[in-house]
This record gives sequence, C-alpha cells and structure tokens, in this order.
Amino acid sequence: MLDADVHVWRQFLGNSTSEGTGSKNTRSRAPAPQTPAPHPKRTPAAPTSHPHPLMDEPHHSPTSWPDARAIAARAAVKEAAHAAPVMRPLSEALGQVLAAPLAALTDLPPFDTSAMDGWALAGPGPWRLPTDEKDQVHGILAGHGEAAALPDGHAVRIATGARVPPGATAVLRSEYGTAAGDGWLHASAAHPVVLGQDIRTRGQECRSGDQLLPAGTLVTPAVLGLAAAAGYDELPTVRRPRVEVLVLGDELLTEGLPHDGRIRDALGPMIGPWLRALGAEVTGTRRLADEADAVCAAVAESSADVVVTTGGTAAGPVDHVHPTLRRLGAELLVDGVAVRPGHPMLLARLARLAPESRESRESRESRENPEGPDTPEKSETPGPQTRPARHLVGLPGNPLAAVSGLLTLAEPLLRTLTGRPAPAPGPAPLAEAVQGHPRDTRLVPVTFRQDAAVPLRFNGPAMLRGIAVADGLAVIPPGGAKRGTEVEVLDLPWSAITTEQLSYADQTRRADQAHRTPQAGHRTPQASHHTDRAAGHGDGEDISPEEGPA
Repeated sequence: MLDADVHVWRQFLGNSTSEGTGSKNTRSRAPAPQTPAPHPKRTPAAPTSHPHPLMDEPHHSPTSWPDARAIAARAAVKEAAHAAPVMRPLSEALGQVLAAPLAALTDLPPFDTSAMDGWALAGPGPWRLPTDEKDQVHGILAGHGEAAALPDGHAVRIATGARVPPGATAVLRSEYGTAAGDGWLHASAAHPVVLGQDIRTRGQECRSGDQLLPAGTLVTPAVLGLAAAAGYDELPTVRRPRVEVLVLGDELLTEGLPHDGRIRDALGPMIGPWLRALGAEVTGTRRLADEADAVCAAVAESSADVVVTTGGTAAGPVDHVHPTLRRLGAELLVDGVAVRPGHPMLLARLARLAPESRESRESRESRENPEGPDTPEKSETPGPQTRPARHLVGLPGNPLAAVSGLLTLAEPLLRTLTGRPAPAPGPAPLAEAVQGHPRDTRLVPVTFRQDAAVPLRFNGPAMLRGIAVADGLAVIPPGGAKRGTEVEVLDLPWSAITTEQLSYADQTRRADQAHRTPQAGHRTPQASHHTDRAAGHGDGEDISPEEGPA
C-alpha cells in the first residue's frame, strides 16, 4: 500500500459509525436513480504482504464490486437455460420458482356463480317463489349440478358460490329482499335490482389458455391457490442447484468454548442455511484441515453444481484455494473484488464432470455425510449423470467478509441458477454519514428507522454482531457517503418477503427437530461469541474502524 493510502486509511480507522437499535421498520421502495454513480471497472489493489510460494501469477487488479456481481449473474446462464424443470405437486411447490408460464387450464369462474347468499332472479319483480318446501328452505347450493331453468318473474334461493340457473338475470342479497309469506319476493326500495348484479360471470377472471403468471415467479401461498383454481395438480419448477460447503481451517472447533488457540466455527452453522434461503439445495457442510491435497480432492470429487469454500482465498502459507484451482484447470472469473470487507473473494468455473456410476456415487456420498449441523437433502436429480460446468465461490474466512462474498458472488450466481428475477434496487437515505474506503466499495450492515438506513456499529470483517440484527447491507461508494445520501441497500434473504417462503418439507423437518435444536432464526446469547478465522488466516483483509473494543 502506498504511503499516501496508508495515511488515508489510518485516518479512516480512527473514525467510527454510531450504533443502531436493530428496529425493523418497513422502508419505502423509492425508484432507483436511472443513472447509477460510475464505478471504475478495475481498481488498484494493495500488494499482498505474505505471498504464497505457489502464487507465481502476475499481479492483477481486483474486479470492481458492480462488475463482480454482473459477472456472477452471467456465469451460469447457459447451465440455467439447459436445466430440465422439476414437476412438483402443489404441496411441495411452496418457495420454488416457476420454470414455465402458468396458463389457465379452465375458465375462472368455470360457470356463472352467485357472489352472495340470496335469491336468483329472472326478470323484473316482484318475483314468484317456489312452492316446493325444499326449494323454499335450501334452494340452489354450491357444489350441485346445473339447476332447472328459472322462468321469467320467478326467484329461487341460492347460496354463495352456487351455479346460477339458466334464465337468471341477477342475484338479490338476502338482506335486500323481503319474503312476506304470501309466496312473493320483494326488493327493498333502497336497493333496486340491476341487471347482472352479484353474479360472477364465467371467465370473469380469466379464460382457458390465458397466461396468469410468467416463468420465474416465486411460488407463494397465493400462487398455489391460483394454480389450484386454474386446474393444476403439480407445477413445473426450476431445479434447485446443488451446493456443497467446504469449511477450511485447522483452528476451528464445532462445540464448546475457544481454547488453546482454537476458535469456534461461525461459518459452518451459517453458510448452509443462508444458501438455502437463496434457493439452493445444500448437500452438506464438510470441514477440512488445511492440507493442500485434502482441499483439492474435496473440490475435484464434489458433484455439486456449486462448491462454496470458506477461508484460504488469499496467499498465506495455508491458503490452498488458488493452488487447487490451478491444479484442476479451473477458469477464474473473478479473482478479488474491490470491496470491504471481503476483497479476497473469488469465483471460478470448474471442469465438467464425467458420468458417475451408482457405486462411486454411493461411496462419495458416504464420505460427504459426516456428522454436523447440516443434514444432506434428498437430491432432485438422482442417478448417474453428466453435469454441465460447475462453479466454485471462494469466501474469505472472516465472518462478515464471508457474508459480503455471499451477497456479492453467491447470490447473483444462485439467482440465475434458480431462475429468480433480480431484486428491485432498494435505495434508502443514510441516517448518518459513513466513512468510505479510499478506493473500494464498502458494505455496511444497516437497520431501518423511519425509512432511513442506520449504520450499525459492529461492522468489522470478523464481526457478526451487526449483521445479526441488520435489515441489509448498505453499499457505500469509494470515498464514503454523507448523511441523507441515498445508497443501495442489499436485502438479506429473510428480510425480503419474496424469498422468505419455506417448502412444506422444510417446515415439517424443522417441526420434527424443534424439540431437539433451536429453531433457525432464533438468536441465543452465544451468538455474539462467534469468532472469526483471523487468527489462522489473515485473508489479506483490512480491519474496519469498529474492529476491536467499542
């Protein structure tokens, strides 16, 4: 880092942002500016202080943050286009994405129906009522076949949703009519009958063949209801990409308190559920020692569409991700991003897999099923297969830096693979000024208060305390942003309603486990004690102004 940059950055380290309250006020969605602030395509990178002995490639500049997201969104377009849809019964389609437009299989309503309880009328009144006692009491009920034609000048009792008889010209609500007992029905003078009133005509909502929803629509409870009404028993949905998480590090503990230089693994319990919230099928979370051959073998043997690694993306003595990618002949699409925290993140395209036999697959799955917080999910595409190109997302080892990598690279990549539309830009004014990095974009946890984004205090790359109560991450351009400046805010999966839906299977699984483990989303006092991997892997990450005691 140049002396001038060091001087500016040290001044930046001496400042701090104010602590928010974590209140979850809903913010308005104002239209994003049509012309975003310009971002340089490439920005200078600080030289690595501890070069890896195998890192013999020439020095390069990191990709700008907007460009990195765009590259990630385009990386799997071909794979997404050639993926076959998965037919799911309605009971299993919640939270999935439509792989094809939803067209009506019938008229809605399929026949003329009564919108209210009352009387079906034919012509002007008063109207003659039936003499049959059954017709007087019950009349026409919902679910019955077509009734006899109604003669002009007659009326018959009808229930909401019942099929209107031929010849009927209107429905008179029960509260607007009077049957005096003389066999005649009279309408209230205050509510004169209008032709067609309170009749839902056939095809009023749609005709058979009409497109109801486009491909890419998230299946919500309302979509399930519409699909059922339109005649569907199952829906074509986008196949969820299979993702495997590899947590790297000798220093990580899976239980208990830190001791003897070892720390708790905060990323293992977090990354899998986060990826599920982004629409992925997580096949499992594996923890690997910092051994080059072990890391290389795990990546090479994984049959997942996307491999997500944590840690080891920089150039330290035990950072094995780059050497692994070179050994496997991978194509680096993004190698470092001009963003803080998380700039050592990367995205690579891995070589294609050969067809896998059942025996080798079962052997591999037995190795990939260690005991851990993540239970591998049933694959949607069992059996031998040749997969298209796979991808690897390398996340830094620091927790908040890993979150930055998830939102920068993993989210756009998975969005394309799951067929989900890009989220609408969500600008919000800053409640306070935020210091910026001299050259890089900053992602800062914020919460919303009265439609303004309040920067949260614990925003260092190794900290989770801020993101645990955040509504999103504010995108701070290089140089910082003043109070009142509108900045883009990246929603977290659970704060965006459209991505919060869970499948029925997930709900059942969580209900079964509720008596044994804390429910996802419930924070415990131990959450603030999750620590980072900084002790074992520097990942080349600069420390933010709030790193350390407040």
